[in-house]
Amino acid sequence: MTTSAETSCNIDDVQSHKDTREIAINKVGIKDIRHPIRVKDRSQGEQHTIAVFNMYVFLPHNFKGTHMSRFVEILNRREREISVESFKDILREMVERLESESGHIEMTFPYFVNKKAPISGVQSLLDYQVTLIGDFHQGKPRMSVKVVIPVTSLCPCSKSISERGAHNQRSHVTLTVQARDFVWIEELIELVEQEASCELYGLLKRPDEKYVTERAYDNPKFVEDMVRDVAGRLNADERILKYMVESENFESIHNHSAYAQIERDKGEG
Repeated sequence: MTTSAETSCNIDDVQSHKDTREIAINKVGIKDIRHPIRVKDRSQGEQHTIAVFNMYVFLPHNFKGTHMSRFVEILNRREREISVESFKDILREMVERLESESGHIEMTFPYFVNKKAPISGVQSLLDYQVTLIGDFHQGKPRMSVKVVIPVTSLCPCSKSISERGAHNQRSHVTLTVQARDFVWIEELIELVEQEASCELYGLLKRPDEKYVTERAYDNPKFVEDMVRDVAGRLNADERILKYMVESENFESIHNHSAYAQIERDKGEG
């Protein structure tokens, strides 16, 4: 009688066959797999949320395919809720188990901040999209964090040329940073919100709505102003090694967006 173990050993491992086309693949793996995680929270200690993982490795030219099931096994070998602290270990294990020279993981999740309205003080949660990005190359892991921060932007040109009011819109400022020391997600959010025409809130009373409207009007910003002001703050922060700041205005009087980007590696001078 043939055992299941013997049957498994006799099944052909097609992925391990040689490939004769001699073309390497930069990234191969799985996308959009969900898994529970724990994230440090500056005010509450930690948050429990759900992350979407993209996991890839480099495939040499002589291998036909990679073992897709091993990506899922790596996630499930960990505790039920993966922590941000174990993210680097997962990255290293993935590269080792898939026998690759480099790998890349993206872990995207909603992160909630409890905010107080500026006048009434009423509290509500606002969600931000956060992505932890890990790259493993030449035996070294590199970690970075990306945060999408929704804000209000008011057009300086519209304010200057109009007798009554100025057009404004919701904007997304995307901040991607690589740091030498620990930086709270909340710190990155606050840095951007302080440079916007006005920050957003989940819940506003009428006095709050008056405040945010007037705050935006008194603080107009082009997308160019936004990325420059945020970049100036990041340049002054010695913890930040490398960054990219993007600002996209979803224009209220156009059927297109306005966009600006600044990218800098501070190690290059």
